[in-house]
Amino acid sequence: MADFGGDADTFRGEAKAWLAANFPASLKGRGGSIYTEGPAPSGADFKAWTAAMGEKGWGVPTWPKAYGGGGLSSDEARALQREMNAVGAWNPIGGMGVMMFGPTLLEYGSEEQKQRHIPPIVKGEIRWCQGFSEPGAGSDLASLQTKCEDKGDHWLVNGQKVWTSGAQWADWCFCLVRTDTTKKHEGISFLLIDMRTPGIEVRPIQLISGNSPFCETFFTDVKVPKENLVGPLGGGWTIAKRLLQHERSGLSGAGGGARMLGLGAASPSDLAKTYVGLDAHGRIADSDLRSRVTAHEMESRAFQLTAIRGMVEARSNQGPSTATSIMKNAGTKVMQDRAELTLEIMGSQGLGWEGEGFSGEELAAVRLWLGGKATTIFGGSAEIQNNIIAKRILDLPDPLSASSH
Repeated sequence: MADFGGDADTFRGEAKAWLAANFPASLKGRGGSIYTEGPAPSGADFKAWTAAMGEKGWGVPTWPKAYGGGGLSSDEARALQREMNAVGAWNPIGGMGVMMFGPTLLEYGSEEQKQRHIPPIVKGEIRWCQGFSEPGAGSDLASLQTKCEDKGDHWLVNGQKVWTSGAQWADWCFCLVRTDTTKKHEGISFLLIDMRTPGIEVRPIQLISGNSPFCETFFTDVKVPKENLVGPLGGGWTIAKRLLQHERSGLSGAGGGARMLGLGAASPSDLAKTYVGLDAHGRIADSDLRSRVTAHEMESRAFQLTAIRGMVEARSNQGPSTATSIMKNAGTKVMQDRAELTLEIMGSQGLGWEGEGFSGEELAAVRLWLGGKATTIFGGSAEIQNNIIAKRILDLPDPLSASSH
């Protein structure tokens, strides 16, 4: 049952009035961004909109009011989103703090940690990066070797992380470290590290898309306060698994990651009308392309509706489940199919890298297509997700442990 603190029409009316008073018209239709792949957007209107949403708590509408969140029910959050969609408004507050770290800290953090770190995330004041993967610990993440030693009044961290998204812009890092070398999973702890601490070096990695969203991150004798340990010593693997569920939920589109996956750009049908043209009946002139565009947009819409339903169920069931692995694979496939279809529709205009012969939208489409190749790898590769689906959802036997006949 919805909990509007009154009736649904009253809440929608309040939301509509608040948006009319606070959403800058100049931002209408420009679309939001999780901006993990670049510096935060600037501009007076963007800053004003971010401040307003942060103060209201509606950037994270269902998070508890005690930490600055909106305190809304799932039904209220959906109603708010519908009102935002109606006026072309979008959520300016995102990033890893919202998508994965914040929800995890709300579940596992101490009261002091939540009071310190959640409000700045709610207001979009700080950015977080993820220190998980290492050169020798990717798919087998539990093999990580970044060492964390207890020095009495502080932790001392030494090691290297790789594919650290947005590390060059981040204020803080949630990091998996090894506190016990005699145990694999039970020797991992979850640590919060201020990225301004001496001994941290960040080196951006340039991708084929031309962007540098990922980095190598080096820790050399980095001192971390004792209070920055989340959960019990050696309890990091349990926390990490939960956080990765939130990550997959976000990357699938269920947690707002649809924008990150490029699903907020112009639709293939609109692009086809511009680049391919219409027949006498007002349809896309190429009948084969028309069929494939229709099939893709049906699949995309079905996925988005499923993602919304999954998000509501996750909130009612105290967080995401292993079903996020299904959604992550499905969402990335929809995104990659869309990128391929977009370039096909653009024809030779979809082959540009730079130059005056191409529009900004055309160049962006090429880079999105190239960058999108990584989505079936980061956040847990498609193969890893398939293993999770087979083991934890379908309950299939492990072929490596099964007896051969």
